Amino acid sequence: MKSLHSNATFGAAALCRFALAGAALACSLTGAVAADRDDSHRDDFFRGSFFFPENLLVTRSVYDNNPKNVVVGTVLPPNCAATSGGCGAPSGATNDGSYPGVWNNDLYDASFGITSKILLDQMTPFGWVINTLEVPSAPLQRGSGADHLVTSFSSKSELALNLSNDGRFVTFMGYVAPVDTVDVSNSNTPLAVDFTNPVGTQYLRAVAQVDAQGRFRFTETNAYSGNNGRAAIQNDSRGVDLIYTVGNAGNGANPQPNGIILGAGAQILSPAGAAEAGQSPALPTPVASFSVTELGAKADKLGKDDNFRGMTIFNDVLFFTKGSGSNGVNTVYFVDSTGSACPNGVGVPAPGAKLPSAPLAYTAATLQTAGLPNNVCILAGFPTTPNKSASTTAFPFGLWFANARTLYLADEGDGYTGGTDLYTHAAAQSTAGLQKWVFNQTAARWELAYTLRGGLGLGEPYSIRGYPQGANSATGLPWAPATDGLRNITGRVGRDGLATIWAITSTISGNGDVGADPNRLVVIRDAVENVDPAAGSRSRFFTLRTAQFAEVLRGVSFTPGTEF
Repeated sequence: MKSLHSNATFGAAALCRFALAGAALACSLTGAVAADRDDSHRDDFFRGSFFFPENLLVTRSVYDNNPKNVVVGTVLPPNCAATSGGCGAPSGATNDGSYPGVWNNDLYDASFGITSKILLDQMTPFGWVINTLEVPSAPLQRGSGADHLVTSFSSKSELALNLSNDGRFVTFMGYVAPVDTVDVSNSNTPLAVDFTNPVGTQYLRAVAQVDAQGRFRFTETNAYSGNNGRAAIQNDSRGVDLIYTVGNAGNGANPQPNGIILGAGAQILSPAGAAEAGQSPALPTPVASFSVTELGAKADKLGKDDNFRGMTIFNDVLFFTKGSGSNGVNTVYFVDSTGSACPNGVGVPAPGAKLPSAPLAYTAATLQTAGLPNNVCILAGFPTTPNKSASTTAFPFGLWFANARTLYLADEGDGYTGGTDLYTHAAAQSTAGLQKWVFNQTAARWELAYTLRGGLGLGEPYSIRGYPQGANSATGLPWAPATDGLRNITGRVGRDGLATIWAITSTISGNGDVGADPNRLVVIRDAVENVDPAAGSRSRFFTLRTAQFAEVLRGVSFTPGTEF
């Protein structure tokens, strides 16, 4: 067994000669990771570890392709007649539950989605799958009190993975609901009900923690009512044990109830000590908030400026991205725990800043008029023009700091499916791909060095075995997916000064919901100190994995137990 483990996970040199594509890159990736690996971690294998340090962890979801999941003609969203938000057209659902046509129902029901299982794939850094851990998802089969969590197929902003501060855990978010349940991603949470939300059901959201032994722990929350939690990071160092989460809330009219305002954006949680059946989560506990009024702009819909997607921690500072919605600013943010870093809404973290340790203090009586206190700033150098008045808009998602001077930012593209030029449009995007930002110490601001997109295949359609050919009759556009940009990312800097960045792609197609397209895991290497766009253009992405029929890939991180 020791020999098998050594060959499968650490004997990379022997494996390289079998690589079929991108062989030179695969071997250099393996060498870069192995050069920094402490072989003492091998002992973890004999202590019953499921995950091994320095490997990749990828979230994957598989739709079960059951025609019975939706009956044609069913009026959606579920229980919509009991809401003031109302139901869709009387004709009801247009497609049954068969993949991929089922996602054409999104054209009829804007909240459409179906819950599905979450799978954690352990992979080598060059893309070989070692094993898979399924997240518990069937409470009725394991007893009504069993812990369980699902995702929403095909919500494309979900299932980001993040290592905890000390590397012991990986965290992600999902729903406390059965598999094959319709429209859970836009349902209310029990303590934050919005009756103008047309989805008339209620489900808790939850954070999952998993350790190197593959053991799960779940923490439920009433946050993100009407929408979804996107990412979670556990702060478990220096005697602290807290979880930060980001997401979006609200699926109804304005004004929104207090619970929706409280449950948007960035939240802070204490990991639950009890099983899910013993948990009774209270009202949401926001930890940070931003408003365009900090920039001198007119106030938007409360809570919607906090429609955060990506999240990371670097140098004891919490960073977010916003990349969708008409409100707020699509840009990069940080939490100003000092209260002095950005008097006008834009700045850089103050020296000695610390991670937040408590929820925001707010005045309930003025929540509907003033919203939450603002303690979030735009990172200097990144866009500051509100989306409603911006002439060009970026779509930032995942972010990763190679060091204090270098930040890599994923841009998922604009998702354009407005005509038969969808492929050429994707290929011509100026911001999509992996942006490299460098800090200008003199100006105290970040500057864009270049955008990596070579080999990414923006706008180039690819085939999936079993996927329909030709055009989708519901949209008039081709079924074949093409890469539109990047979502979640992670990376590592080797001793050679090269950053290796792994990324999950976004897609465009003629699917009724492009989030349901089988997407890809890609990798690229870039010299951290390089700022020359011409040199950067020589770096190329390699595809390590393509999701198969009825599969999607969502998050990527290193495995729990990895140390940096």
